[in-house]
Amino acid sequence: MNGDIKDSERCADDDDAVAAAGSGSSPGFLSAARRLFSRSWRKMLAVVVVLFVACAAVTARVLVWPAQGMPARVDAIIMMAGPGDRLPLAVKLAREGRASVLVVSQGHDGYGGPCPAPVPGVRLICFDPVPGNTRGEAEYAGRLARKYGWHSVVLVTTAEQDTRARIMMQRCFAGDVYVVTASQPLSALPYQIAYGWGALLKALVAVRTC
Repeated sequence: MNGDIKDSERCADDDDAVAAAGSGSSPGFLSAARRLFSRSWRKMLAVVVVLFVACAAVTARVLVWPAQGMPARVDAIIMMAGPGDRLPLAVKLAREGRASVLVVSQGHDGYGGPCPAPVPGVRLICFDPVPGNTRGEAEYAGRLARKYGWHSVVLVTTAEQDTRARIMMQRCFAGDVYVVTASQPLSALPYQIAYGWGALLKALVAVRTC
């Protein structure tokens, strides 16, 4: 009987020791797990922040504040159809004598607006691009450049189309391509940025020829 009691007590002591050991290691394990999760979460957050900043920087450089400018004079001013105050800017450049030719895209089915009044001393060419997009405009302008022997042009567009228009025009024209951008409402910027990214990726990946 005494032997049975001692064995029972010994088993109970062993169970208490295991329980104590388990209870002692559990907080340490949980603490280590929390530290590991915290480090992983911080690394993931850092990666997300870096990607966001990089994306914002590229968007700002390519679609919001792209490089622009032109010399005192070029062979032709080419207005790409689209939103913003493009036509007033294109006509202003023509009136300043920055080129002897003003080319105005009226867009698909003339959505870009009517052909403007002639500017004295400047040849005016208005056209509807086929296809009715930036590629169609660049192709038509390239044909005009070959026909009239142009060596330099300036594209009048808006910021989100700047890079895409420049790329497509350079595929269709071997001369110097400059870009000036017209203003547009800030409320249109989110949509134009989203559209601009999609159209730019298409120009870089899907449509790679003039």
